[in-house]
Amino acid sequence: MKQLVGTGVALVTPFHQDGSIDFAGLEKLVDYTINGGVEYLVILGTTAEAATLTKDEKKQVIETIKKTNANRVPMVLGIGGNNTAEVIAEYKETDLSDYIAILTVSPYYNKPTQEGIYQHYKAIAENTDQNIILYNVPGRTGSNIAPETTIRLANEFKNVVAIKEASPDFLQSTDIIRLNTREDFLIISGDDEYALPMTLAGGSGVISVIGQGIPEIFTDMIRKALNKDVDAAYTSHYKTVKITRAIFEEGNPCGIKAVLDNKGVCSPYTRLPLVLASAKLTEKINQLLAEI
Repeated sequence: MKQLVGTGVALVTPFHQDGSIDFAGLEKLVDYTINGGVEYLVILGTTAEAATLTKDEKKQVIETIKKTNANRVPMVLGIGGNNTAEVIAEYKETDLSDYIAILTVSPYYNKPTQEGIYQHYKAIAENTDQNIILYNVPGRTGSNIAPETTIRLANEFKNVVAIKEASPDFLQSTDIIRLNTREDFLIISGDDEYALPMTLAGGSGVISVIGQGIPEIFTDMIRKALNKDVDAAYTSHYKTVKITRAIFEEGNPCGIKAVLDNKGVCSPYTRLPLVLASAKLTEKINQLLAEI
């Protein structure tokens, strides 16, 4: 899917200090990222603190982003969980007509086997015609989607169109690229620091966190990588690598919210159990942004 090539951004959910959703900040964020050159928006992912949003709040967030986007760029919606039946039910109950794909995280906490992971996605794929992006993030789920399982799903289900690969093992990403025989199956980086080398190795870009904070330089870097302009792409990479690392020092999304606060896009507030970036980290982030 060409619409998933380049930089997608996993949007945060801005909050006021009292914990209520800052819808004006969300509108500003959507405009800021689109004007900065991102190729698509990812809604209600981990970075959005979706686990802390009620069903009604999720609907309000979706409607706000949809209205502000006004069909300027494609959208991806996050739907996932560790109860396969509930995930399938949410797919069926949700109007998915506005989205080019659904990002579905591998089951967390349960720690299924590879066969269990395969059966989970198989059941979802057989119960929807919607395009599915697999999401492997072992650091959060407690389990890993092996490259062989990814390729098995890609080969058996045409509506499994991509994987957002966030394994800390870079060689796993290159194994998927090497084993993939489907021209229309995309390998998308789920790790900002690996986005450039993974794209150069044959990936299709990134679903990014830092990309919403510094969209112009980050999207330009990925476009350069896709065009194999290696030296220029790495110049951008080395310019942004410190801030990319810094935003994750105290967890996500407190770091990227500190960036967005610095940029005047939205306030840095989070919902418990997440807390604001510390004063020390905020100062570091502000200094690093001044150097870019």
